[in-house]
Amino acid sequence: MRTTTTTDQRLRRSAQVVCSPVADQAQLAAHHRIRHEVFVAEQALFTGSDRDDHDASPQTVHVLATIDGEPVGTVRLFPIDGPGLWQGDRLAVLPRFRVHGAGAPLVRFAVEHAARHGGRRMIAHIQLANVVFFRRLGWDLAGPVEDYLGAAHQPMAIALTTSSDW
Repeated sequence: MRTTTTTDQRLRRSAQVVCSPVADQAQLAAHHRIRHEVFVAEQALFTGSDRDDHDASPQTVHVLATIDGEPVGTVRLFPIDGPGLWQGDRLAVLPRFRVHGAGAPLVRFAVEHAARHGGRRMIAHIQLANVVFFRRLGWDLAGPVEDYLGAAHQPMAIALTTSSDW
């Protein structure tokens, strides 16, 4: 019996997701392009643009995920009021790359980055369809479902630890 493997199946098995903070204007443009494609064009959570004051803050970390050098996903994170409290948001993976598992590395990168930079706890507003995904990554529910950006979101949180805490 012969099995045919498509290019997409090979890529799925061999894809290595690399996550890093954006390093230049071209990467920042790719970060914003992905967010626009997901949050404005696909999900219609925003009209025109999803950018806000956090994007201009020097404390905000814009993260880009790539596969073989191609930008495929984003997340951003920033410290908020309270000692050691961080927020993660704008997790977005382009539709054609969702089968390649870029979401989990982006979330893990955000959590690890915040922990390495003094974070003790991270919060996020999670679309209901993604709650189970976040639970599998160690996140806990942090209150009742709420309206966020005109859509139902579940507040969630995770305790941040570093390797020195083990």
